[in-house]
Amino acid sequence: MKSDNLFPIKDFKNTVFLKPLIAESEVTNVHAGDFSYYSDFDDPTEFLTKNVLYNFGISGNSLHIGKFCAFANGVQFIMPDANHATSGITTYPFAVFGERWAEALPLAEYPFKAYKDTVIGNDVWLGYDVTIMPGVNIGHGSIIGAKSVVSTDIPPYSIAVGNPAKVVKTRFSEADQEVLLELAWWDWEVELIEKAMPILVKGDIPKVLEFAKQNGLVV
Repeated sequence: MKSDNLFPIKDFKNTVFLKPLIAESEVTNVHAGDFSYYSDFDDPTEFLTKNVLYNFGISGNSLHIGKFCAFANGVQFIMPDANHATSGITTYPFAVFGERWAEALPLAEYPFKAYKDTVIGNDVWLGYDVTIMPGVNIGHGSIIGAKSVVSTDIPPYSIAVGNPAKVVKTRFSEADQEVLLELAWWDWEVELIEKAMPILVKGDIPKVLEFAKQNGLVV
């Protein structure tokens, strides 16, 4: 399997790898790692316009997506440019309409809230119709339930659901999470990942750790 295949599933056009999709676009502030994909009931190639919203470039913020992420139909990322200034009397964006309204106070001088970049870790699964708000960081290995709205950071290996999304459980103990984060399987060579797939999908922490030791990935 090559990470630069736009349509990675033979004879199936409803799933795309995001990295080559972004590479073919003119969008410069959205980044995705190898093998992360988006599936859509209609046209997944419109991800950058229909799923990354309000990306006007005013804020200077970026969206970073890790490797081996799985995004279900309807996942949306709200970029900071959607926000209005809220520290004054009104939230109305006069300057957007130009002419004298823009001369009264240029858009560049509006007191917009500053946000961090939005960061989706590696091996993250975003369920159906999940919405990610600006500046959120979702940790490696996390799962976000269908129709959740994520407005705060989610720790690694968490399962979060709801609006606003709350962590309802963790996938592994703290000790096991440390092991997995140290192993960072998503950074292994693809050939090793292919060899380890049965363990990664069906195995447990001791088995994946033993595999890593046998292949010189840990001491």
